Amino acid sequence: MLCAVRNSLFSLACLLVVGSAVLLLRARPTRSSPQEEPQSTPEPAPPPTPPATPSGPVIVLDPAHGGTDTGARGEGGVAEKDIVLRMMRTVREQLALQGYRVVATRRDDSNPSYDDRAAVANAYRDAIFISLHVASTGTSGTVRAYYDQFSVPLSTESASPVLGIKALAQPSSPLVLWDEAQRPYLDASHRLADVIQNQLARSFPGSPTVSTGAAVRTLRSVMAPAVAVETSSISKSKPDALTGAAGPISSAIAAGIVALRQSNGAEAR
Repeated sequence: MLCAVRNSLFSLACLLVVGSAVLLLRARPTRSSPQEEPQSTPEPAPPPTPPATPSGPVIVLDPAHGGTDTGARGEGGVAEKDIVLRMMRTVREQLALQGYRVVATRRDDSNPSYDDRAAVANAYRDAIFISLHVASTGTSGTVRAYYDQFSVPLSTESASPVLGIKALAQPSSPLVLWDEAQRPYLDASHRLADVIQNQLARSFPGSPTVSTGAAVRTLRSVMAPAVAVETSSISKSKPDALTGAAGPISSAIAAGIVALRQSNGAEAR
């Protein structure tokens, strides 16, 4: 009898254990397999921000000389052609940071012709041409701005195309002589040079406050406001001092551009 009771109690205990296990299994949340999980659609990436569009005119920087034309020479074999190339790179970088589009007539030790240099500027409808030079002499640490000056006034005969002389197309007239291309822009070039020179005088003590007119062949064929900026002097200054002038020169150029465009807007009104 006792054995029967024990067997019954054992069977009941087993049933209780099995039943509890079943209830626990039913109560546990079921996990869906990876294949059954809903796939989330990734959000499209935002479009890249377009770069800022350069405003204002195209600035054409012209490092003078190049190639076999070394320009002025200083002690230790320092050559003007190398100094102005280094200056151009700094000026280009500084003007680009201010939002201007900048191109160069040469970026290596080449020597484009005067006409080829002018053609770079003449390819744009709105350009400003700046030719960089280093003087062989002069007061060290001074800088001068030049605009082109014609020795002979414009006449009907000189303005007419002549066979055998290079000419270029101009919207307002059929042909314009290469050697006369700068003439319609003399006033604008003069104003630009004056503003640049005034700014240079603030950064380089001893520099004149007014620009100088001279027969600058580099500017003669440019159909845009054109200025030559010359730093003194390769014979009395160290190369680092000369190239260090590029920063203030770029600021003076930027100020000149702003002033020129403001004056042009006032004239239009």
